[in-house]
Amino acid sequence: MLRFTLGRREFLTASTVLASASLRSAGGARFVAESLPAVLGGTPVRSRPFPTWPVVDTRDEERLLEALRRKEWCRLYGNITATFEQRWAEKLGARFALGVVNGTNALYAALAAVGVEPGDEVIVPPYTFVATVNAVVQHYALPVFTDTDANTFQMDPTTIEDRISNRTRCLLPVHLGGNPADLDRILDVARRRSLPVVEDACQAHAAEWKGRKVGTLGDVGCFSFQTTKILPCGEGGCIVTQREDLYDAFHAFHNNGRDRHLGEQKGYLHQGSNLRLTELQAAVLLAQLDKFDELCRRREANAHRLETALKQIPGVEPAASYAGCTRNTYYIVMLRYDPSAFAGLPRERFLTALQQEGVPAWSGYRPLEKEPFLERVFGSRAYRRLFSENELRQWSERCRCPQNDALCEEGFFLSQEALLGEPSDVDSIVEAIDRIRRYAEQIRES
Repeated sequence: MLRFTLGRREFLTASTVLASASLRSAGGARFVAESLPAVLGGTPVRSRPFPTWPVVDTRDEERLLEALRRKEWCRLYGNITATFEQRWAEKLGARFALGVVNGTNALYAALAAVGVEPGDEVIVPPYTFVATVNAVVQHYALPVFTDTDANTFQMDPTTIEDRISNRTRCLLPVHLGGNPADLDRILDVARRRSLPVVEDACQAHAAEWKGRKVGTLGDVGCFSFQTTKILPCGEGGCIVTQREDLYDAFHAFHNNGRDRHLGEQKGYLHQGSNLRLTELQAAVLLAQLDKFDELCRRREANAHRLETALKQIPGVEPAASYAGCTRNTYYIVMLRYDPSAFAGLPRERFLTALQQEGVPAWSGYRPLEKEPFLERVFGSRAYRRLFSENELRQWSERCRCPQNDALCEEGFFLSQEALLGEPSDVDSIVEAIDRIRRYAEQIRES
């Protein structure tokens, strides 16, 4: 009699094959195909794609064609941009709004308006898109990173004060994924330290903190209208404020230094750039704004359904919200993955399996404070003139973020497309995750 010794991987693979063969002999081939994860050769949970983004209809075409035919494509000659600014300010409860070319330059102009200069420091979170830091570096200021609250994925407000120095000029919190940062504690630090707050709300259109729209509680709020955002126009951005002095500063900065009260005939009285939003972009934004509320309601309802269902599956935990959050608008669904609940299946293998089930998922952000471009920036002639060798050497120690390091190994995102369909679409995401969990050991060993 021949005897075979199977290793662990061979045993698991053979077990799966034998189980499949047994069910086929009993007329269960269809059951096997539907039960096995796609990564193991089964039928994907989803046979059709999620809705595409952006959502485009005749309203977009009509607005854009009207703007195109006017031939007043620059805001200096038309009034479409001003109309959008008024509507956006009213929706947010802001006194002033100013359209600019993109969210990065909204942040750039905002930092200029609150007085950030070369040699200053700006407090930023490490778990965010790189644009937040690029806007700081554009001013030859030093980004100083707080740690991250691993439960909410937001800036940890308890780590702000030990990052502040006599060079600190501004706090720059990010409302990540549509979920507000802890504005009560951030604004409290800002008041006590006499520091302005620029809210990066580029991912948090119409999100709310205690009933007020984010972007309107600090000195300045910045928004992005890039294609993936929940209010898109391809590229575009906006700055909002309650303060007329800051609005005047933004307006001059975005319009080549022209003073808005004196007009173009008085010359260039301020330092500035050309960051003007075009009339074509504003036309698309007006059309998108017409359906904004409806899509937000759908997105938020589906997100709540998803988060409730995921509480029944160990190992996948949605990001929490602070008590002051009265509305999360879910630009993305932010989740934490625990491989111990999935038989040690690595996160990247889990995400590959989820993608093969037809679910749009990807790993979250990397530790921004460790990105290699920052080392080159700090080694430049400009930074070596502005900061001492000792200050630049100590920067890494000041910016240690152990909670963020852990989150960068655990976090993953679902794109907003996953929230734009029917409740059954949400249920399919839960089914896919649970299927992967049940077969996690086989997937790990395959």
